[in-house]
Amino acid sequence: MKPEKISYVYVTYIRSTPEKVFEAITRPEIARRYWGHENVSDWKPGSPWQHVRASDERPVELVGQVVEIAPPTRLVITWAGASQAADPEAYSRVAFDIVPYEDMVRLTVTHDELTAGSGMAKGIQQGWPIVLSSLKSLLETGEGIDVFAKPKAA
Repeated sequence: MKPEKISYVYVTYIRSTPEKVFEAITRPEIARRYWGHENVSDWKPGSPWQHVRASDERPVELVGQVVEIAPPTRLVITWAGASQAADPEAYSRVAFDIVPYEDMVRLTVTHDELTAGSGMAKGIQQGWPIVLSSLKSLLETGEGIDVFAKPKAA
């Protein structure tokens, strides 16, 4: 029996343009400013994609493939931990949908095909909200937030 697959959907509204949001996701030098990582690819369907920590060591943390790309409104990639790259069952999928919404955009991130209870499912459940908050902050104020911050003890 195959493990149960789950999905998460995150929606945020950003005072920006679809073009700027799309660039922030796909351009390494912008992603580094709000994510602490660079998304590296040539962004063509079927091309590899890597999520690289923005440091001198530049270790690859996540890998995948570009499934679909329609700038500036849609990007779909596969997603797996670099240590699990050889396991086809380890891959999940992320879709970024960017829709103009009056003087802003609605960004919907759908992360699906996740194995229920996996470390990846737990990690993205905590990670996406802070990453998307940082993206919003960067595009609206020019400064991202610390995505590596930890809650303060009460």
